[in-house]
Amino acid sequence: MLKISDICILISVAVAFLTTAYLWFQGADTKQEALFTATWIPSILTFAIYFKVIARKD
Repeated sequence: MLKISDICILISVAVAFLTTAYLWFQGADTKQEALFTATWIPSILTFAIYFKVIARKD
C-alpha cells in the first residue's frame, strides 16, 4: 500500500522527468538545463530510499 509520502515522491519524480523531457525537446539552447534537471530524478529517489530506511529502523 502506498502512503501519501510515497505518492508525493512519485509525483515529484514524474514532474522532474516531464520537465526534463520538455526542456530536452525544446531545442539546442535548453539541453544543458535538461541535463541538470535530469540529475534531480535519481537524487529524489535516493532521498526517498534513505528516509524509508531510517523509518524502518525505528
